[in-house]
Amino acid sequence: IAATQPSTNWHLKENAREHHTSKFSSEELIVRRGQAFTITFNGTERPEQNLIFIAETGPKPSKATKTLATFGISSTVSKEGWSAVLQSTSSNSASISISSPHNAVIGRYRLSVQSGSSSPANLGTFVLLFNPWSSGDDVFMPNKAECEEYVLEEFGIIFAGNKNHISSFGWNFGQFQGDILNICLSIMDRSLYYRQDPVTDVSHRHDPRYLGRVLSAMVNANDDQGVVLGNWSGKYEGGKNPSSWTGSGEILQSWKKSGFKPVKYGQCWVFAAVLTTVLRCLGIPTRTITNFSSAHDADGNLRVDEFYDAEGNHLERGADSVWNFHVWNESWFTRNDLGPSYSGWQILDATPQEESGGIYQCGPASRHAIKEGEVDLDYDGPFVFAEVNADCMYWNYDSATGKKTLIFSKSTEISDSISTKAVGRDDRVDVTSDYKYEEGSAKERDVFKKARKKLGLEDKFDPTAPKREEIEQKPDISGKFKVAGSLEVGKDLNLLLVLENLQSDAKTVNVNMTAWSTLYTRRRVNQIWKDSISVTLAPKEEKQFPIKIKYPEYQQQLTTDKTIQVTALCHVEGGIQVLVKRNITLDNPAIDIRVLGEAKVNKEVVVEVAFTNPIDVEVKDCVLQVEGSDLLQGVLELRIPPLKASEKSSTKFKLIPSEAGPKHLLVNFSCDQFADIKTFKMVNVIN
Repeated sequence: IAATQPSTNWHLKENAREHHTSKFSSEELIVRRGQAFTITFNGTERPEQNLIFIAETGPKPSKATKTLATFGISSTVSKEGWSAVLQSTSSNSASISISSPHNAVIGRYRLSVQSGSSSPANLGTFVLLFNPWSSGDDVFMPNKAECEEYVLEEFGIIFAGNKNHISSFGWNFGQFQGDILNICLSIMDRSLYYRQDPVTDVSHRHDPRYLGRVLSAMVNANDDQGVVLGNWSGKYEGGKNPSSWTGSGEILQSWKKSGFKPVKYGQCWVFAAVLTTVLRCLGIPTRTITNFSSAHDADGNLRVDEFYDAEGNHLERGADSVWNFHVWNESWFTRNDLGPSYSGWQILDATPQEESGGIYQCGPASRHAIKEGEVDLDYDGPFVFAEVNADCMYWNYDSATGKKTLIFSKSTEISDSISTKAVGRDDRVDVTSDYKYEEGSAKERDVFKKARKKLGLEDKFDPTAPKREEIEQKPDISGKFKVAGSLEVGKDLNLLLVLENLQSDAKTVNVNMTAWSTLYTRRRVNQIWKDSISVTLAPKEEKQFPIKIKYPEYQQQLTTDKTIQVTALCHVEGGIQVLVKRNITLDNPAIDIRVLGEAKVNKEVVVEVAFTNPIDVEVKDCVLQVEGSDLLQGVLELRIPPLKASEKSSTKFKLIPSEAGPKHLLVNFSCDQFADIKTFKMVNVIN
């Protein structure tokens, strides 16, 4: 090598095209492992003679930890390690094709070259990622359309609401924007695992199973000053309300800008969305999954206990809970530790719910293992299994005596309509049957028994479990709440309590009813309404009782989750109590987006957002938040003047799209009466 520093041409465009990394906006080479990339450098005399390349990563590179590779020019690509094949030479430059192994450690590498006995010359750095397009990689995904969706797609849809009323909102993952890749690399370098033993941590970074677990811990702030701080109190002073975010970019950028202080605040979908961004960015195929009526079994007995007082109020007793919905992740990779049938989708959960191995991390749990009740397999099988399979016990609790009485138990209450976004379309796909056998089928009960047995719950006497005679007692009446009319914020809430006498003699029933505003986790926040009635039901009679909760009654009490729990505890004279309950999620009013004209790359296009105030009071403090990868940089925030009753606002702003193709624009509108009205629109950008 001549004394001058060699200059390197990284062939950024060509390599990025071959490696599916064109979407990154970077001056640095970003490639995927197990696949060749080409570089040209000058300053070499007789390049075919004894050139030695050195690729190294991490703080103390070594061959033993596979973080250092030295390799010379060879005629063919090595099956095992790194290799370099000479493509062409001229008088003082050489074009070389470099290949990394399928199981190389991912991260930022330093590349240098040495000729003869001279000291190595630095060629620069490049970033190596997982390669789902390559059949030798642990994350290989044979279906190309799935690779496009689960690695390259920057827009997602997250499902929420409740099992009776599924809603959805868009999310901008933005894994290729700005500095996100560098932030993802810093997340790995700030984990507890790295801090305790950097050399070992970096050497494990070839393994998606290891990185998935580490990153599930790092996305929440517990233990390690990770990215997002959770808050389920209903009060979000000093930070942003979790439901106000529309993308991961702003969260990850804020974390970095603040000197890596946790960003306030997140709830389950925020943790899941940020983890999706990080894993897609690194090349691990990942999606968000929503489980409705999701169990949080804190004590590991595959049972969730809920307590109610005599008035029908849901009590905060015990750590178990059932959430209206919970969002986690699935990532796609092989499970060499468990065997081929457990490969494929793996469950990861970054929401800090329970500790695992002393820190708040969860997974990867093989989805196949969960379906088959193999809860003893790594990692966190019992917790995930309970989320979709726990039995529910409803108790009446008397705080004066401490006595609890079973109201009823249900094995079909938990987990419904497990949902994810379709590949290549903005639709919902139901994946419940990938998690469990049909509810109520013999196979489903067998799997549940198998799981209980593996956890040693079969043989243990459980003093808190209901007695057989309690479970076998049959109620005299049945009840349900029916919705009459629309479920919209700003409108009165109309329900019907339907009670039916199942017996052939008359029954007198005293009914205590309450309605509380809740969070989506069903945590009670404010009481909205209470009432009690006494009714007599003739033999086999069904009666309906209308309930009206006026908007002014609930308006001040509603949380930004817009959820209300209505319960009726029915005391049947001479019989057992019957609990009737319903969780209601109200819809926000609509907001409308129109793109005025054609959207072209690097040309201004005007967008109009319209909102009509549906209530008969003025709304103030109106703010519009807009974002969308390749449509605008960062998040645009617009203040809108107050709107009188029934008044329509129209706000216009300009976009300059930076890339062609189908892009998604996300809009979030908030005011003092309505929080976080979200919508999205697909914008087809042409060249």
